[in-house]
Amino acid sequence: MESCLPISFLNDFIFCPRSIYFHQLYGKVESRLYQGRDQIDGKAAHKTIDTRTYTTSKKVLQAIEIYSKQYGLAGKIDTYDMQKKRLTERKKKIVRIYDGYLFQLYAQYYCLVEMDYEVSEIRLYSLDDNRVYPVRLPSEDRLMQKKFENLIDRIRNFSLDDPFDPNPNKCARCIYGNLCDVSHA
Repeated sequence: MESCLPISFLNDFIFCPRSIYFHQLYGKVESRLYQGRDQIDGKAAHKTIDTRTYTTSKKVLQAIEIYSKQYGLAGKIDTYDMQKKRLTERKKKIVRIYDGYLFQLYAQYYCLVEMDYEVSEIRLYSLDDNRVYPVRLPSEDRLMQKKFENLIDRIRNFSLDDPFDPNPNKCARCIYGNLCDVSHA
């Protein structure tokens, strides 16, 4: 049986394919020992979702566990408004919409649909500036849908021995630079 990929791996793998391996090395080590300011701020921004205190409305699901058999993905959503059929992925601050953000949203969308929820709208929300970024459904953007599926295949077939060309800009911000043998950090 093939194991489920955490939805968070989609964004992490795009940032750096090796980061998933290094994250696993830390195992159950207290995250405060290796996380940087960006990760700490992001976690704090999600606190009301993770504790399900963002809203008391019964029509809004918060931080529910989700699963897609089709894609072999599992994780949690941020919010899903059952009345508006709207899925929202919250980020601390969106400066640019990265493919990883979209693919996390796609994964959540597919999980919810497989779990018999009707989703007619997906979006990103930037907490720091209170901005909403509507996103087309995967069926409305075939190119991104294909990139999403290719990414899942690349993650499943990744080997640490694969050729790797470090990105100095990403390596400088990587919290795993001290573990990486090819990092420019």
